[in-house]
Amino acid sequence: MTLIEPVPPMKNGVSASRVFLPAQTNYLTIYDFLCQQFPHISAQEWLLRFHHQLIFDQNLNQLTEDTLYQANCFVFYYRFLAYEMPVPFPHHVVFENEYIMVVDKPHFLTISPTGKYVQETLLVRLKHETQNPHLTPIHRIDKDTAGLVMFCKQPAYRAAYQQLFADRAVQKHYHAIAAYAPHLEFPHTIKLHLCKGEPFYTMRIDAEEKPNSETVIECLSHHAQRAKYLLKPITGKQHQLRVHLNHLKIPIENDPLYPIVKHVADDCFDRPLQLLAKQLEFKDPVTGQFLQFESQQDLHL
Repeated sequence: MTLIEPVPPMKNGVSASRVFLPAQTNYLTIYDFLCQQFPHISAQEWLLRFHHQLIFDQNLNQLTEDTLYQANCFVFYYRFLAYEMPVPFPHHVVFENEYIMVVDKPHFLTISPTGKYVQETLLVRLKHETQNPHLTPIHRIDKDTAGLVMFCKQPAYRAAYQQLFADRAVQKHYHAIAAYAPHLEFPHTIKLHLCKGEPFYTMRIDAEEKPNSETVIECLSHHAQRAKYLLKPITGKQHQLRVHLNHLKIPIENDPLYPIVKHVADDCFDRPLQLLAKQLEFKDPVTGQFLQFESQQDLHL
């Protein structure tokens, strides 16, 4: 008979993380271990997690900051932030069946917990609403980008949906507002080699390397100064669309990273990046159906 390890329940849509305690004698308490294992998290924050009853042993017994270190065991902990800036925009479920959920994400909302956001993320919002701890994003769009994101509801089918994106079997259409480029002939295809830039959260172009990113660009409408573009990414590199349009001297409106990094206050919501994940199309690997979804949001000249 296979024993099933106990797993802590979600708390406000947040699933517990698990860390293994290795065999060694350097730590007196589990608190000491956690502080050294995760130096990016302050000691005060670990104390708050203990005090808020957010740390458990593998048998789901609550731990305190004085609990002695015990090697070759697991510890469960929940992410916790004393304060998060509320993102005052709703998300909308576009489609849902027993396998997937397609959600229309607003601007400014991060998909998964990271950095300064836990509760104010799309994944935690959805887990809290559905009480489904297995919900997983199949692909990602930037915090600054609005539009469609697909989630898998059951672990057994996660790999099949992830493979769709790995095989480039999903057709993705984006809309963007940027300066009108009369010098370009449309449709215009751009291919570049993208790699990590400086600061680390940006991307840069390496002209010496073979292209690893490709986008097809069409112009949907325009006036003298501005245009609405249809972007069809063939690949899915980080910030691909933003870097490609910036390279063409038509950076996307309100982009805080390209061409120049601009630090925007967390509570500034009046200049959203004019980039929208407008459409998803694919053949469902589980049901065999051809599915097409469109964001209810729009960008306007």
